[in-house]
Amino acid sequence: MHDDDIELPPGTDTTVPATARVYDALLGGSTNLAVDRVAADVFAQHIPQARECAKLNRSALIRGVEYLVRAAGMDQILDIGCGLPTAQNTHQVAAGLNPDAKVVYVDHDPMVIAHANTLLAGSETAIVVEADLTDPDYILSRTEIRAFLDFDRPIALLLVGMIMQISDEQRPNDIIAALMGAMPKGSHLLLTSWPDTGEPEQAALSAACIETLGNGWMRPVPVLESHFLGMEMVAPGLEYIPRWFPEDPARPVREVDELEPYERTQMAGIARKT
Repeated sequence: MHDDDIELPPGTDTTVPATARVYDALLGGSTNLAVDRVAADVFAQHIPQARECAKLNRSALIRGVEYLVRAAGMDQILDIGCGLPTAQNTHQVAAGLNPDAKVVYVDHDPMVIAHANTLLAGSETAIVVEADLTDPDYILSRTEIRAFLDFDRPIALLLVGMIMQISDEQRPNDIIAALMGAMPKGSHLLLTSWPDTGEPEQAALSAACIETLGNGWMRPVPVLESHFLGMEMVAPGLEYIPRWFPEDPARPVREVDELEPYERTQMAGIARKT
């Protein structure tokens, strides 16, 4: 794949890596530029299993959506920071369980918007809206979202691979509180993030992200737990992704010390607003 083969929105800066495109490169996708593949290589230099880390995060998205639609009965999803379309997107996973489930994708990357619009052309159950997670009031004010989702009924909010991109100064919990505050009881929050328990691989993943993209902060587990705003956690709670099976929390899993170091770089959790 050559850069010239990729259709870019006007004004795209091809000299700077973009989060969505780097993630696409790590997942083995084809919608990325040379600068993004260089960034993916930097990730691999810091943590050789960087591509496996990206796949772990994607598996959490799929597993979480399956729980939300099948077990929790969610038929409305707001996926913020969706990234570039790849295999098993949120709306595809949801539709496989409930063809009437509605999904709103939100992203601030024009390339994501362009590709998602192409993928979703003619869809009656999924749309994409350009907005930024750091401006939750703007997201909530968008008429397209308000017309597509019913905010009088439970909504599942997805922040997968996003909170580590929000600095402490940007007050991630305030952003989450603004979004969840607009949603009724019975709504859910699915979140993945990067824990800091003192392990070198966690620091390596964070360092690679900061070096290439300028963000990617790991945080102590109690801080990650605070992102759920005291809502009711779905079993097994906030957990390393290889140990996280919300539809089968009693499933036998490996002990934490049996996980490979890279498998302890990311955690996932779902909480319910009661």
